[in-house]
Amino acid sequence: MKRTVYTYLLLCLSFPLFLFKVQAATLQDDDGQSPLNVDSIMQKVRFYAPLYESIIDSYKAELYIKGTVNLQRHNQILKFMPTMFRTKKSVREYVMETYSDLNFTAPDIYNQKVKAAIGTSSKLWELDGTLPEYFHINVYSPVLLNDRLMSPLASNAPKYYTYRLDSVLGDEHNRQYCISFEPRNENYQLVSGSLTVSGNVWSIREMSFVSRSELFRLKNHITMGHVGADDEFLPVHYLLNAKLRFLGNVAYADYHAVMHYKSIREKDPVKVKWQFRKSKYDLTDSYTIRTDTNAYRRDTAYFRDMRPLPLTMREQQLYHNYYNVRDTLLNPSKHQKGVTEWWGQLGDALISRNTLDMAKMGSIRFSPLINPFLLSYSRSNGFSYRQDFRYTLLFAGDRMLRVRPRLGYNFSRRELYWSVNSDFYYWPSKQASLHLNIGNGNRIYSSDVLNDLKNLPDTARFDFSQLHLDYFRDLYLKLRHSWEITNGLTFDVGISMHRRTAINPGKLVPIPPHVPDPDSPILVLPDDSRNQLPAPAPNPDPTPGLQNKIRTTYVSFAPRVRLSWMPGQYYYMEGARKVNLHSRYPGISVDWERGLKGILGSKGKYERIEVDAQYTIPMGQLRDLYLRLGWGAFTNQEEMYFVDFANFTRSNLPVGWNDEIGGVFQLLRRQWFNSSRKYVRGHLMFDSPFLLISRLPFMNKVTRFVLSERLYLNALVMPMLEPYIEVGYGIGTNIFDFGVFAGFANNKFSEIGCTFTFELFNR
Repeated sequence: MKRTVYTYLLLCLSFPLFLFKVQAATLQDDDGQSPLNVDSIMQKVRFYAPLYESIIDSYKAELYIKGTVNLQRHNQILKFMPTMFRTKKSVREYVMETYSDLNFTAPDIYNQKVKAAIGTSSKLWELDGTLPEYFHINVYSPVLLNDRLMSPLASNAPKYYTYRLDSVLGDEHNRQYCISFEPRNENYQLVSGSLTVSGNVWSIREMSFVSRSELFRLKNHITMGHVGADDEFLPVHYLLNAKLRFLGNVAYADYHAVMHYKSIREKDPVKVKWQFRKSKYDLTDSYTIRTDTNAYRRDTAYFRDMRPLPLTMREQQLYHNYYNVRDTLLNPSKHQKGVTEWWGQLGDALISRNTLDMAKMGSIRFSPLINPFLLSYSRSNGFSYRQDFRYTLLFAGDRMLRVRPRLGYNFSRRELYWSVNSDFYYWPSKQASLHLNIGNGNRIYSSDVLNDLKNLPDTARFDFSQLHLDYFRDLYLKLRHSWEITNGLTFDVGISMHRRTAINPGKLVPIPPHVPDPDSPILVLPDDSRNQLPAPAPNPDPTPGLQNKIRTTYVSFAPRVRLSWMPGQYYYMEGARKVNLHSRYPGISVDWERGLKGILGSKGKYERIEVDAQYTIPMGQLRDLYLRLGWGAFTNQEEMYFVDFANFTRSNLPVGWNDEIGGVFQLLRRQWFNSSRKYVRGHLMFDSPFLLISRLPFMNKVTRFVLSERLYLNALVMPMLEPYIEVGYGIGTNIFDFGVFAGFANNKFSEIGCTFTFELFNR
């Protein structure tokens, strides 16, 4: 396919504008012209990059990947790394191959389906699941690897990179410039490397970049198609080198990938205009779909015929050794074989994600049973720990049952938390589903119980100091039905039940007439006179039913309705199942609940209503602005003393970096979440990898560990807090997250505190 007239037209129209805007120097050669410096070259490249980034509308290709892994040093810890393939005893080198169909649809949607796999290991080592991203790269994009890295071709890249012209190749009509780039500050979001630029059209011929994380150092070399060819703006060959260092383990991996394009379609102005008119929220035809590994072809003859890269002598030797050993151990005793397979499957279940085929019932997918924990600390919460599990069962027709148990422990309060959340999607195309949630919630605070008892019109005096009705345990059961009426509009209806039991109920003790009221000044009597006092006569309760009002257990039953709307909801269909993605517009939800009296032991009634709005605004170059507003109120309460909102709540377990888009008050004591019948709150959070630390010259060695920085501004208005303001700053890494916050209550400084969350492997 030749380049379309549309492409040449854009080039012709944009070049005069570029000359007027940039006014770059011209090339000096033997004819005495002035030279192009590296800044003017990169200006031209950055100017044309947005055009070349979006010039391809779609393509279909075959992707071949060959990987070799060398375990230079390893110990037992390596076996417990998530997503690590199962290694064999005394085997240090492995070879792996896959063959895939890859479909691309603009702007950045990839559908990769693996159709064949072979190798000397249990599976292709995917580097913690990030390997496919290194073969889905648009070199002209301002961000790389699913928005994790800033490209040296971004419009604001000179603020973060320095460039050097290393060499000039070719003659006057086929000039190529070799340019190297380095980050001004060390940061995981910045890369170092080089690129080769064609001087006639200012497109990329080759690009290499080195990226780092806390575990890996990766170098990716990308070779593009030839100038004037159909694949000029697309990669044709990848060479990825990876190095792992982790607790005494050192491993090297080399991946060679070859792209063979079956069809390439450039953008057509007429089709672009037509696509703009039609609904663009259904991304089914182009979104990445998970592949069933049981459908792989694994025969060597297939790869022998289709392999685009020949095997090296060392790779042939690895295959030869692998099949010799397998043939030698082909006939072990039945008992030994069963034991070996059982331990191998158990090891995979402990450290790897697995899929078990359940014949006609579908399949069971579960994450590693031994998963690195999530540990956190905050000033108001202390230390807490959380462990999550997930069990998924797939049925015919893409129906799905998902069960997610969770365990957690708060060390400061010595409180154990557990929950089991179950979801059954019986009509997956409409996301019609049943949800059952059971667990114990946060210990809830309610001083209203004591206040109401003290205000009763009785004549007897009681010692309320012995009646500890402040904190209650909460056991809940929530059942709801969810249905997506239309794309983005979801209607939920269900019931919510709570059983709240006093932690230290104590007892209601009458005060004898000769003993002063505990609230009045204490009368001190001599020791001898105390023994001479007559025994008090029984003092009956003159208020009928007073003891019935003093309950240590409260049961509530409430129907619940929730309506949420996410306009412009993008989605894709995975078979018959609809999977919602994101929206460019703000989402809003209304949650209403009405407590009823006399149903299943419920003794009180109440009404709760909450409104919540959230909006994510992409700012470009890895920056995002998050906004959230919320309002809630409890009304019509009768013998139900607990204020327990659904949106305005505090978790005693770690929530991590990806919390409710900053909608968490880090320093606010948990009593405040249950002390008021109404609230208004707002949250603003700005997320960027380059805020403060990267601008400090003496922090160069620290910035490379920082994945992102955040600025927080949280505000809350409720009785006795008018207002409460919380400002904060946080940094996120792949190993831990840290934040420092300052609180201001009623326009006065309240306190300062920090939060720390250990999140290794939880990104």
